[in-house]
Amino acid sequence: MSASRLLLLCWAALVTLSLCTVALAQVGASRWLSMAILLVAVGKAWLITDGFMELRHAPRLWRRLMLSWALVLAAVVGLTLVLFR
Repeated sequence: MSASRLLLLCWAALVTLSLCTVALAQVGASRWLSMAILLVAVGKAWLITDGFMELRHAPRLWRRLMLSWALVLAAVVGLTLVLFR
């Protein structure tokens, strides 16, 4: 697959995930929907890391650091939502 086609597919997936986030936010505000939005955000971070930044062929340490940062951030936000609601 050519690089431009891959970037186009990543872009389309990011647009779809962004629309999914907006749709979930419009439904209402509950803990489960907030967690679903966070999961979609982690999926977007994975797509950005592997697709746009092209770290899927990079050393494992860099890829793990980038992906784990999104997971840690989502976990902190999720924990904050659970504790302070």
